Amino acid sequence: MGATVGSVSEDTFATEVLGADRPVLVDFWAEWCGPCRMVSPVVEDLAGEFGERLKVVKLNVDESPQIASQYGIMSIPTLAVFDGGRLKDRLVGYRPKNQLRQELERTLA
Repeated sequence: MGATVGSVSEDTFATEVLGADRPVLVDFWAEWCGPCRMVSPVVEDLAGEFGERLKVVKLNVDESPQIASQYGIMSIPTLAVFDGGRLKDRLVGYRPKNQLRQELERTLA
C-alpha cells in the first residue's frame, strides 16, 4: 500500500514539514509549470516506494510565496528534503525517477 502525497500551505508548513517526525520531501510547484506536471507522477510513485520512511507533500508557490521565498526557491520544480526542521537537500528541475530515487536514498542514508 503506497503513501499518499499531501499538500501544505503557509498555514500548515511549520507543523506538517518542520515539525514532522520523519524526513519530508516538499515538491515546490505551480499550476502553470510544465516540468512540474512532468515530475508530479514521479513524486507520487516515489511516495509509495518510500512509504513510512519519507513524508511527501506539495506546496504551490503561487499560493504560498512567503515559504518559497524563505527557502530561496527560485526555479520550479524544486524538490526539497527537510529533516528535523532543517532543509537537508534540494533538487532543482525535472529528473527521471531512477535518478530521483538514488538522490533520495543518498539524502536519507
